[in-house]
Order: sequence, then structure tokens, then C-alpha cells
Amino acid sequence: MDIAEVAKRSGMPASKLRYYEEKGLIASVGRQGLRRTFAPTVLEQLALIALGQTAGFSLDEIAQMFSADGRPNIDRKMLAAKADQVDALIKRLQAMSNGLRHAVNCPAPSHMECPSFRKLLQL
Repeated sequence: MDIAEVAKRSGMPASKLRYYEEKGLIASVGRQGLRRTFAPTVLEQLALIALGQTAGFSLDEIAQMFSADGRPNIDRKMLAAKADQVDALIKRLQAMSNGLRHAVNCPAPSHMECPSFRKLLQL
């Protein structure tokens, strides 16, 4: 399929597809006139790239998740490490949310006099 069809079906602009090809994340299989053409499997690759980005992986990290022929070759240790990072972020965000909710209802005359709020500031 040509780049316009891939862009339409993936919802990604052609410029992003060309960038991903330049980075080695996807590969065209040829040209039809001036347009790049791609195998249908490129849509699966693009979905995996989008999922990886949503999970917080960099494009360089995502590139490591594909073998030379473009097939997924995902390191489970890398996934576990990212899951640990996400869990740590969730804990920090939950603590921040709890502190902010406390500050809303805190009986202290000023937020700066509230030990819980000051803990958020890490003073």
C-alpha cells in the first residue's frame, strides 16, 4: 500500500511515517512513482510504536523492539523495567493527589502552617 493509504489507515501524517522510516522503525518495500509503498504489516508496526510511546518508551527504545526484518522482538526485562517506572510514577502522583486533597480541607490557618502541605513542598 502506498504512503497515503498507510497515513489514512494509521491516522498518522505522511511526514511522521517518513520520519519513522528515517529512524529505522519502519521500512518501505519500494516505490510507486514517487510514493513509498509499504507491506500491510506496517500497520501492526505502527500500532506497536504508538503503544510503546504511550507506555513512555523513547523511539530509540522502541527501535530495539523490532528485529531487522521488522518483526516484534520485545525484551521482557525492558517491559518489566518500564512497568516498575510506571508503578513508581503512579505512587508519586497518588501521594501528590492525596496531599492536594488534604490541603483543600486542612483546618490550619494557612497552608504554610500545615505539616502535610509542607511535606508536599519537601521543606
